[in-house]
Amino acid sequence: MENALFIRVGDSSVISLQRLIAIVSADSAPIRRMIQEARDRGTLIDTTYGKKNLSVLIMDSDHLILSSRSVEQLNSLIEASL
Repeated sequence: MENALFIRVGDSSVISLQRLIAIVSADSAPIRRMIQEARDRGTLIDTTYGKKNLSVLIMDSDHLILSSRSVEQLNSLIEASL
């Protein structure tokens, strides 16, 4: 993939920015329901490595990625990489 941009979402996990749709806070009831539904479907990826889940990344592949980084931290990483 030419000119692919990646950001670190966990201690040793990265994602492609081209596949990212949204980053949301993990603390609302609707997002917790989305997480459970993705877990049931097998489309949940947990990159927290046992740390507290602070944000959820919604990917264009219908996967949800749990991150121990905050929405603000991830946004700063994205802005720095663009």
